[in-house]
Amino acid sequence: MNWDIQLNEEVDMLRETVRQFAEKRIAPIAEDVDRENEFPQHLWKELGYLGLLGMTVSEEYGGSEMSYLAHLVAVEEISRASASVGLSYGAHSNLCVNQLQINGSPAQKEKYLPKLCSGEHVGALAMSEPGAGSDANAGKTKAVLSNEKKHYKISGQKMWISNAAYADIFIVFARIEDDKNITAFIVPKDSDNGIKLGEEEKKLGLNSSSTRQVFFTETKVPVENLLGERNGGFKIAMKGLDGGRVNIAACSLGGARAALENSLTYSAERKQFGKSIDQFQVTQFKLADMATELEASRLMVLRAATSLDSKDPHATK
Repeated sequence: MNWDIQLNEEVDMLRETVRQFAEKRIAPIAEDVDRENEFPQHLWKELGYLGLLGMTVSEEYGGSEMSYLAHLVAVEEISRASASVGLSYGAHSNLCVNQLQINGSPAQKEKYLPKLCSGEHVGALAMSEPGAGSDANAGKTKAVLSNEKKHYKISGQKMWISNAAYADIFIVFARIEDDKNITAFIVPKDSDNGIKLGEEEKKLGLNSSSTRQVFFTETKVPVENLLGERNGGFKIAMKGLDGGRVNIAACSLGGARAALENSLTYSAERKQFGKSIDQFQVTQFKLADMATELEASRLMVLRAATSLDSKDPHATK
C-alpha cells in the first residue's frame, strides 16, 4: 500500500533515495544498536555523502540548499527505519546545523558548516539545565568575558543533551553578566578545555541515541564564537525549537508508519478460524483508525513545515 502524499518531483525523489538508504543501511542494524546502546558512527559520513546532514544549508558551505519540508521528509524516512537514528540525525541537522545556517556569520559558517555537512563533525545543542527546560531563559550557565576581551569563560551544567557522547560542536546557551536574556555560543568539544560528560541516561527507548549531561568549567570560547547577538540567545532558542518540535513530530511519524506497516503484515499472516485476522471487521476497524490518524498527522507535519519555509528565507532556495 502506498502511504505517500505527492509533493513535488524533487522532494519525491529525495524520499525514495532516503527510503532506499534507510532500508539497506539502517533498518538491518536498528535493533542491534539499540540493544547495545551504541550509535553506528559510520552512518554520519554516509548521511553526509548523500547530502542529508546539511539539507537547509547553502551550497557554498557544503549544504544541499533544500526546504525544511524536504528535511522533514528525510527525518520521517530515517525514523521509519530507526527512531534512535532519526533523533540523533534531527538533533544534528536541525538543532545545530540549521541554527548555524540561520544565525551564523559568514566566517562562522565557513569554519564550521562544511565539516558538519559532510559528517566529519557531529553537532549538538546544549540548552536545558536542572532548573531550565521549557523556561529556556531561566538558565544559570554563565559566560564571563576575559580581561583582555578575547574570550569568554563558560561555566554551568546542561542536561538531556542529544548526541553529547559523539558531538564535536555544541551550540551552548549562557548568560553574560546580568543580561536579561541568554546568549548563544559555538563551543567545540575539548576535554582539556573544561568540558566533561556525564554518564549515558537510562531511557525507555531510543537507546542508541546518546543523551548525557554536559558540564562546563571555565571553558574558554573565543569572542568570535558568539552566535548571533549578545542577549539574542532566547530568540535563537525559541526559533530553533519551532523547527525542533516539527522535527520530533516527523520522527514520531516515521515510527508510527513503521508500526502500521508491521501491523498490516502481521494481520495478513496471523490466521484464526481458518482465515487471516485482517479479514475480521474488528481488525479492519483498528487498522483503518491507525491509517486515518497517520495521514492526519502527516498533513499537520507537512503544513507546519510549509509554514516554516514560507516565513524563513534561510530554509528555502
